[in-house]
Amino acid sequence: MLFPRAVLPSLLHLTPEWLRARGLKGVILDLDNTLLPYGEEDLPPEFRAWLASLKAEMPLYLLSNALPERFARVQKALGLPGHAPAFKPWFGFRKALKALGLPAKEVAVVGDQVFTDVLGGNLVGAYTVLVPPLREREFFYTRFIRMLETPFRKPWGGTS
Repeated sequence: MLFPRAVLPSLLHLTPEWLRARGLKGVILDLDNTLLPYGEEDLPPEFRAWLASLKAEMPLYLLSNALPERFARVQKALGLPGHAPAFKPWFGFRKALKALGLPAKEVAVVGDQVFTDVLGGNLVGAYTVLVPPLREREFFYTRFIRMLETPFRKPWGGTS
């Protein structure tokens, strides 16, 4: 349950072609340190074009443990459906799948954390994709959890 199906070197490697080759038709995206650096609200420029191309090809859903006020601002700016706080890994994924209207096996769950994104995605039967965090700066609790995640971050923990 703690190993991702795929480990990618960057979120930018997650292309519509890559997803379709694996039979995936939708994406549940984590926010902090996956799509945006932790605590920031502006999408890095290189991610703008990537997000636009992915959004044009398939449904996307933001799922985050972020504070609701900040999440709402980011969600509105990106024009994506989603919700927060999701209380990952235990909650939120089924609601996201329902909103996407797709079975779990056709959805990629993409995030930077094993114990929230990967575990939660695996629990619902989605295709889990682990990416490296965008920045080292993050919530104090997350820094501790990252030490526990180390064995599950190895490239052999998943396929690309």
